[in-house]
Amino acid sequence: MQDKGSFLSPFHGPRRLSAAAPVGRAKLTHPGKAILAGGIAGGIEICITFPTEYVKTQLQLDEKANPPKYRGIADCVKQTVQSHGVKGLYRGLSSLLYGSIPKSAVRFGVFEFLSNKARDESGRLDSTKGLLCGLGAGVMEAVLVVCPMETVKVKFIHDQTSAKPRYKGFYHGVREIVREQGLRGTYQGLTATVLKQGSNQAIRFFVMTSLKNWYKGDDPNKTINPLVTGLFGATAGAASVFGNTPLDVIKTRMQGLEAHKYKNTLDCAVKILRYEGVTAFYKGTIPRLGRVCLDVAIVFIIYEEVVKVLNMVWKTE
Repeated sequence: MQDKGSFLSPFHGPRRLSAAAPVGRAKLTHPGKAILAGGIAGGIEICITFPTEYVKTQLQLDEKANPPKYRGIADCVKQTVQSHGVKGLYRGLSSLLYGSIPKSAVRFGVFEFLSNKARDESGRLDSTKGLLCGLGAGVMEAVLVVCPMETVKVKFIHDQTSAKPRYKGFYHGVREIVREQGLRGTYQGLTATVLKQGSNQAIRFFVMTSLKNWYKGDDPNKTINPLVTGLFGATAGAASVFGNTPLDVIKTRMQGLEAHKYKNTLDCAVKILRYEGVTAFYKGTIPRLGRVCLDVAIVFIIYEEVVKVLNMVWKTE
């Protein structure tokens, strides 16, 4: 028999009491609501966190092969503001904003669609199935939205570091990329992106599902305070950063203006390891950690709250 004071890990199966009275089936979220709520959450989140994404990308592109231009996070921010003003920290925001809304919409829509089919008879989703549903959501968002969006964003940011920036804006940049490299030019680093997004969402939804099951215990419809949701989201975000930062670095290199230096994803990884060492795979970890924890916390809070509002005005079975 379990001692009353012992700790129950949230990463094992949900707690069940054989003698507990039934509390009803957990309410499912309609995929349509998930798409709308996810899009709203993604748009708001990226406007708040973009400067940290900018700094992370700049540090990853600042290769050791050319002597480093930046001495760290603070120096990167300082040089950017001195050269381009505060708005320089938002260079490339438009491309990311245009993609962030459909990215979150696809992610949550696919996750809810898959998880609704994977839940047990009480409507509960176990951690393992949460991981698999998150993996599916991550792969779909990578193929449909993230790869072209991130490729354009990285090219925009990298373009700013050149002596004569070529791209005047989002549509001009996309037009130039497609004109010079074809549609394929917006799908550079697809393999790395699928690996990164798939593992990202698998880790995040695994952690979120585990923590929510642990918190709710035997009442699947127990309400979770937004601050608790944010804390769970930040934890899930941190786990994903430490789990796949090397893939993020490879993806960024494969989508930069010097992507032609690499034959494929594996060649990129081998060259980084050979010429820059293992530590190069973790460049930008600190700014990425701060951004991702805030990012995931904000997205999950807004998503859950928007779903609550939609449940009141949009009745679904």
